[in-house]
Amino acid sequence: MDAPKDASPSPKLHTRLRVWEFADRYVFEPVDGLADLFLSISRTNGSMNLVQELPPRGPSANPKVRIVFGVVGVLKLAVGSCCLVITDRDCVGSYMGHAVFKVTGLKFLPCTTASLAEQKKMESEFSDLLDAAERSIGLYFSYEANLTLTLQRLYDLGDTFKALPLWKQAERRFMWNGYLLEPLIENKLDQYLLPVIQGSFQNIHAEVGSDKVVVTMIARRCTRRIGTRCWRRGADPEGYAANFVESEQIMQTKGYTASYVQVRGSMPFLWEQIVDLTYKPSFDIVRVEEAARVLERHYHDLQKKYGAVVGIDLVNTTGGEGRLYERYAKSIEPILSEDIRFIHFDFHKICGHIHFERLSQLYDQIEDYLKKHKYFLLDDQGKKMAGQTGTVRTNCVDCLDRTNVTQSMVGRKTLESQLQQLGVLGGNDTISNHPAFDADYKVLWANHGDAISTQYSGTPALKGDFVRYGKRTTQGILNDLWNALARYYFNNFADGTKQDAMDLLQGHYVSSVSRDAAVPSRPGVMQSFRAAFALIFCAAMFMLMSLRQARNDLRHLVVALVWAGLCVGIALYVKRNGRKFCNRPRFYLSRN
Repeated sequence: MDAPKDASPSPKLHTRLRVWEFADRYVFEPVDGLADLFLSISRTNGSMNLVQELPPRGPSANPKVRIVFGVVGVLKLAVGSCCLVITDRDCVGSYMGHAVFKVTGLKFLPCTTASLAEQKKMESEFSDLLDAAERSIGLYFSYEANLTLTLQRLYDLGDTFKALPLWKQAERRFMWNGYLLEPLIENKLDQYLLPVIQGSFQNIHAEVGSDKVVVTMIARRCTRRIGTRCWRRGADPEGYAANFVESEQIMQTKGYTASYVQVRGSMPFLWEQIVDLTYKPSFDIVRVEEAARVLERHYHDLQKKYGAVVGIDLVNTTGGEGRLYERYAKSIEPILSEDIRFIHFDFHKICGHIHFERLSQLYDQIEDYLKKHKYFLLDDQGKKMAGQTGTVRTNCVDCLDRTNVTQSMVGRKTLESQLQQLGVLGGNDTISNHPAFDADYKVLWANHGDAISTQYSGTPALKGDFVRYGKRTTQGILNDLWNALARYYFNNFADGTKQDAMDLLQGHYVSSVSRDAAVPSRPGVMQSFRAAFALIFCAAMFMLMSLRQARNDLRHLVVALVWAGLCVGIALYVKRNGRKFCNRPRFYLSRN
């Protein structure tokens, strides 16, 4: 998308660096012509400074060399530290006239003074976390554009603000590497301070009649309560909600630019859903007496950032979800006003699994709100014509599947209103009347939902076929079944390590400076699901063998019963102690 006419360039960041790996230091040599000074990072203590030339090289000093595309930051561990760099990137589009890149490769460069034995000990304890961190997905950056702020916020802050270094402009809650950049900030290395967001970035180019339309979608994932699907639920005592994502839909046509922002996030009070090998673990509402206070803090924070708020709750009214809905509705009641509204829409009851067109009933309830609070709009001279004065906050349980379907509906209605105002669509015209544009727009929102879902749950969004094609399909239903099973596996057997890696990168768990410190160990063999499964399998095999021999000798029937009892006993033990057999985060503390 093109830059607004009042934009001014930010200080240039290094776009390409050659890393020399000497025995005692890493030296980052800019190869983009933006500076003559090199960044030197000690491999023994992680100290940093700028140098004017490379260390001498000779037959005995033959450093390894690699090209990187940015320094994500430095992670401090109990023994030394690690420098995280971008080894691969893909250009995925442009924003405000500047290229946007997706991170496709990350690498840790270790810096430590530890002895070999200490290094091996820490590597064994942290290697799985660092490996998981290197596999972080959905990371985007730009060397020149601020991806952490909405267009309206950028416009309101003005040119003086936009002349600041990018890291000073960035909104901290959406800067994924904010904690990692702290050592570089302390050393005033502005040209190396590259803000990174987690979420999604994509755009489409379409023709509607004789007009060209560009639609860009940006998802910004909040880092305050970042995590995986079952290990981060609800809100923390400060009111920060799990899986909180700001989604901005930007449209450009005829020189005009319009933006609409909506948000999603977990139900903003204290609750948990701890995995225990069951398909759907029970919901536990924690510290009920604090629910109203936490929720009020959350909504008042939303008001400060977005103006008026309408909360749309899509959960069921029965079962465990019903208990969450009741707590949400009761807790928000004291703060309801003209600027804070709450709407409950039982998505599954009203829409079922195929009748998503019934979301029109929800739109009828919020249409007046959307028209009143409008959207941000710049004219072809870059002047502000209108501002967005309120947002829609949507949640289901995971804030993924039902939420994405609903948000895509709100986004579509808003986009149609924008195009009608600018004369691209007639007064009664809709996006659906333009098949090519309609198809691309559906894919845009489907990819948007899949990206957020994969980061939180490990799989693409369910119900994505409706967002992608406008209807439920047999293949889509089969995909949902497969993804539901995959989520079960990830929740129970993989997400603990992933959660620890996220907490480590965000500074939510700070490794002790004591060399004697060690991360909590993983459960032992008898708390291993694989070991228990193997025992059950072996016992079942021996039981079958004994049953076959029981035809000739009834004593084997007794042996078969013993093996059967062992199978049942182990299975019952696993069921009763399900939480012990899951891949739990080592840094996690229950709030019960």
